[in-house]
Amino acid sequence: MRTFGQILVNTAVANVTTSFLWFALTFWVYLETRSVLATGIVGGAYMLLVALFSMIFGTIVDRHRKHLVMVFAGVVTLIAFGFAGGLYLVFPEEALLDLGGPMFWIFSAIILFGAVIENMRNIALSTTVTLLVPEERHANANGLVGTVQGLAFLVTSVFSGLSIGLLGMGWTLVIAILLSAAALVHLLFLRIPEEQPERSAEKAPLVDLRGSITAVRAATGLFALIIFSTFNNLIGGVYMALMDPYGLELFPVELWGVVLGVTSCGFIIGGLLIAKFGLGRNPIRTMLLLVIAMGVLGALFTIREAWWLYALGILLYMTLIPAIEASEQTVIQKVVPFKTQGRVFGFASAFEASAAPITSFLIAPIAQFLIIPYMSSTPGQEAFGWLLGEGRARGIALIFLVAGLVMVLAAVAAFFTKSYRTISAQYLSQKESVQADDALTPLH
Repeated sequence: MRTFGQILVNTAVANVTTSFLWFALTFWVYLETRSVLATGIVGGAYMLLVALFSMIFGTIVDRHRKHLVMVFAGVVTLIAFGFAGGLYLVFPEEALLDLGGPMFWIFSAIILFGAVIENMRNIALSTTVTLLVPEERHANANGLVGTVQGLAFLVTSVFSGLSIGLLGMGWTLVIAILLSAAALVHLLFLRIPEEQPERSAEKAPLVDLRGSITAVRAATGLFALIIFSTFNNLIGGVYMALMDPYGLELFPVELWGVVLGVTSCGFIIGGLLIAKFGLGRNPIRTMLLLVIAMGVLGALFTIREAWWLYALGILLYMTLIPAIEASEQTVIQKVVPFKTQGRVFGFASAFEASAAPITSFLIAPIAQFLIIPYMSSTPGQEAFGWLLGEGRARGIALIFLVAGLVMVLAAVAAFFTKSYRTISAQYLSQKESVQADDALTPLH
């Protein structure tokens, strides 16, 4: 547990770094261009890269020691951020912010790539729960993982806005590079007790898609669990594209960063609650109930253009996220053998992450060119004003309302599927089997 704690802290520092620069890039682009389309594309591109690379990350995690994987990810991230800093020094900001020019996309892509590589560490971290933590404490450990991620979100939300507002993008890059280097140096002095994974006699592909699918299919109903988890990411693409633009309409950038920081305490609250109380007898049931609650919150937190309603909704929404993620992780750690967990976590990450860019890429131009202008017009206000009130961002509010209701309906429908009953029964039967074995094992 002590080793796991050190890995957890180091991952927190690394997550702070990548989130800090990622948030800063999003704030900077929107404030300088006022383009919802640009932020939607940048956000969608991040999730698309996560989806494309997660299968590779999972395969790498299974084939190598977890410490080596984490060091590799740290080195690549540091190089990427350093290269982005070099581009910022060489090119003027006007060139880097020109959406029609190549340098904006090159600069953004390099930062996104550095942030995406960090996800390899998160997949490795999920497998270290199985490696280092007693089985009966897996749900609690996954709660701590959510707490650390929430702490990173809190810190970066506040300081990204302050950094862009007060220091600018240049110094923000310098801070990210220094933090990346510090996390890497600390990681070099850590050790994870693990044997070298077994090597296959056959030449293995870089992306072991067949092995990933085989591992997922080996646990009956596991694919359905991944589908259930995707509900959150599907609607998450809408929030990714529009949450920051909506917040920046209500708050100045410095204050919006603080609001995100305060509301991200929900991550910490949710994670600590799981670390203390666990996820209940059936984590799959818990997950679907919380997805329904998420949909209700997403539909209502912009029902009026009130800053306190938006902030409270985000706080409650973020409180639910750690439980949903921990539910999936706990089930996978229970029903999947350790030697293939990296590929399963990578497959799940790829599948779930692919949902967000689809909705993000679709919703950003629809919002920019159709919904927002319509809700600003007299017909739009007459049609929906009674429900959404009046304000500058009623178009975004309408999109949030519809997306939240879709999430609720999808989660309710999942309760009536055969797959839900199957994976629930498998998890509960294995849990009862482990408890019976523990009861028969003599104490020493």
